[in-house]
Amino acid sequence: MASPRTITIVALSVALGLFFVFMGTIKLTPRLSKDAYNEMKRAYKSYVRALPMLKKMGVSSIMLRKSIGTLEVASGIVMTLVPGRPKDVANFVLLLLVLAVLFFHQLVGDPLKRYAHALVFGILLTCRLLIARQPEEPLPEKRTLSVNGEEQPLLAEAAPEKGKIKVS
Repeated sequence: MASPRTITIVALSVALGLFFVFMGTIKLTPRLSKDAYNEMKRAYKSYVRALPMLKKMGVSSIMLRKSIGTLEVASGIVMTLVPGRPKDVANFVLLLLVLAVLFFHQLVGDPLKRYAHALVFGILLTCRLLIARQPEEPLPEKRTLSVNGEEQPLLAEAAPEKGKIKVS
């Protein structure tokens, strides 16, 4: 049976991956929601206006929106489907994107309700990354004693004495 740590990592990976595939798709195409797509276009125009440095570098609102959307879709697919170390890399990329989006929201003075979802998903990405990077704890070994051909747990481990603290 899978450990609770593994179940948590898989659940967070799939949920976060699907969320970012969905959000990235909204940034790229109006097929899912025309209203949300138009809102994204408007928001990214305000981000580029607030950062004239982007304009000087030749980054348009369309290029910024599409590059962030593409990174979200690609990283979301990796988080959902690809096993191993690439998930952690995708998680880190998404965390950087969330931090950038939070910076943009603060820059243009958006109210908290406009970027609360980014805060929540940034926290979830951080939690998933921290859990994934922790070393796996080995399962405790159950020591048994063979009595008359039957395996029985050692009495000292089966029930600690009353008033005594078991220290391992």
